[in-house]
This record gives sequence, structure tokens and C-alpha cells, in this order.
Amino acid sequence: MAESLRIAFFTDSFLPARDGVVTSILNFRRELTKRGHEVYIFAPGDEQTQKMAKGLKNVYLIKGMKFKKYPQYSLALLPFSSASKFDEINPDIVHSHTPVIMGTWALYLAKMNKIPIVSTFHTLFTDKAIIKAYATEMAANFWQKYSWKYARFYYRKCNAVMVPSMAIRKLLSSKHINDTYLVPNGIDTSRFNTKADGKAVRKSLLKGNKEQIVLCVGRLSTEKKLEVLIRAAQLLKNESIRFVFVGTGPAMSSYMKMVERLGLTDKITFTGFVSDRELPMYYAACDIFCMPSTFETQGIVALEAMAAGKPVVAADSLALRDLVQNGANGEKFTPNDSKDCARKIKKVINNVASYKEMAETAKSYSVEATTGKLLEVYRKVISEATV
Repeated sequence: MAESLRIAFFTDSFLPARDGVVTSILNFRRELTKRGHEVYIFAPGDEQTQKMAKGLKNVYLIKGMKFKKYPQYSLALLPFSSASKFDEINPDIVHSHTPVIMGTWALYLAKMNKIPIVSTFHTLFTDKAIIKAYATEMAANFWQKYSWKYARFYYRKCNAVMVPSMAIRKLLSSKHINDTYLVPNGIDTSRFNTKADGKAVRKSLLKGNKEQIVLCVGRLSTEKKLEVLIRAAQLLKNESIRFVFVGTGPAMSSYMKMVERLGLTDKITFTGFVSDRELPMYYAACDIFCMPSTFETQGIVALEAMAAGKPVVAADSLALRDLVQNGANGEKFTPNDSKDCARKIKKVINNVASYKEMAETAKSYSVEATTGKLLEVYRKVISEATV
């Protein structure tokens, strides 16, 4: 087997979307390329995608149709148009990052060409709340009934299945998808670290010198449970705390209306989209980070915050349950419980200096460390595969 690998990434989620899948793909691509491997990305996209991916080598875009509820995502219209490019590349291994249109096409191409395929279970596409948020009523009813059956069919066809956390390994095992490999998504510790300067951002956000900042970064969508943090902010409205939401998404307008309705416009700031260049400064600017989501398969933004030296207050659910250690790198609160969330925010923000294990936690999730694990799986699968 050659030292250098040709790797084909297939994904339904790509730029301009900024989610855990896209972050994982871009981080792994960069580190694999640095190590001398060739990475090819097959994804749906449009003119905006082309513009954002201009500096990226070996990105093959399939014309996409905007997803009505989430316009930053596209559905590939003609995935089979990638077949000739795939044949030209003749990859050593295929890595599917989503099991939907592009993932199904990846499976077909891999099997037809007798090339091993691995897949990562990045997203809880089987979750009822997610299905309702993304699908029409008719499609949602169908998908709720058959999503796990499809997941078992799809992942059992792959040569290996990777999971980003122990929580997801346990979940898949309970659904009879076994023998998974634990390969977390890596974070870029050269960008997210304690050296970033957040003074200018902090000054622009604060209304008074005594205020402290609770930061939340990510897609503003209903599955992220941001209403839990907003209600916690209401309970803490008499404290000198500013809550900052970084990101955009389909629920941004409804969350802003909620903040206005609760009379919290002077306590909560929505920044909208923040560029990759500026994002580390926002982590550096905050005092603590909060993640109310019960949907996380890993929690990349929580790890980015820890890499910046910030303690994390998070819902005691799925991957965050194992990631956040009470008293060490943050505190966990009862999922969907705004009162407990508020209590834990107050506890941490008043004792920030006592939390010292954040950077150490993040270090084990560096993209350098996780890419090593990824390559171990690739090489094992390639050497053992009977496609």
C-alpha cells in the first residue's frame, strides 16, 4: 500500500454552511494534505460555494438546490455527474460524511469500483426533533418510522463506521450498529488557543467594565435549544452578565423576537455571522461558554472554547456529558432546565479561576491527534477490505 493515499470525501453538508460536519471536513482535509495525502471533496454547491471554496484544491461541486428551510444547505440535483471525476481520481478509499444523497452515491460508487468505504456518524439525522425541523410533514412521518432501519442498512454496507464520541458509539450499539471506531473530529489549536487577543471584541460587546460575558457559538436553529439559555439569561437579568450569541440560522428571527418579548435586548447580543478570522477573538473575549444543546454528537465549539481556556457550562446530554467534567473544565446542568442552567452559569462565572483543565481537555482533540486516528482506520480498512 502506498504511503500517500488518495481520499474521496462525500458530503451533503458543505460551504456556505458552517456546522460540525463542514468544520470536520475542512480540518481533516488540511491536516491530511499537510501529511502528503490527496483529498478530494464531492459536495453540492452553488456560486456562493464556489466563491468560498476558491482557495481549496480538489473540490468537485455538484449543482445543488437550496434547501427551503435551511438556505445555507443544498440538495445535490445530479450526484451521478461526479462519476467521471471519481473514475479519474481512482481513490484508495471513500469517506462518506453524510448518509443522504451524496452519501448514498458514495456507497454506490465505492461498491461498483470495489473501493473500500468508511463513514462517520456526525449528525443525529434520526432524531425526531431534527426530522420535524428539516422535513415536510409527510416526509417527517415516513422518516421517523424508517430512519434507524435505513441507518442500519447504510452503515452495515460500509467497511467501517466511525463515531466522534463514546455517547454516539453507545447509541449506535443500542440500535444494533456495532464495531465502530472512535475517531473524534479535530479542532485547530493553532487558531483556538489562550494566545488569541479578545480585548477589542470584548470592548465592542460590553456596556460597562463590570460586565462579564457568557458566549454561545453555533447555528441558530431550534434543535440547539437556545431558548433554555435565553430563559436562564432572564433569571440572571439582575447580574452584570452579557449573553452573546455568535452565528446565524433559520431560528435567528424567532429567538430575537423572544429576547425582545422578555425585555432582554439590553442583556443579550446577537452578532450574526462572524468570520473564521474573527471567531478566535470572540472565544478570547468571553468569560465562560455555554452550550444548552441536547443534540451534540461531539460538541466542537465547546472544545474550541476550552482550547481558548474558557470553562464550559453545558447540558448533561450525549457527548457533552463525557466532555464536560464538573469542577475541572466546567459544569453540567439538567437538560432543558433553565433554572439549573442559570445556577451553573452563576457558579462558574463567579469562580472562573478554579477551573483549570480546559486546555488539557482540548489538547487531546487537536486535529493532529485525531488525524492520526483517522489514518489508522483508513489503513486498516484498506489492508483488510473485501469490498
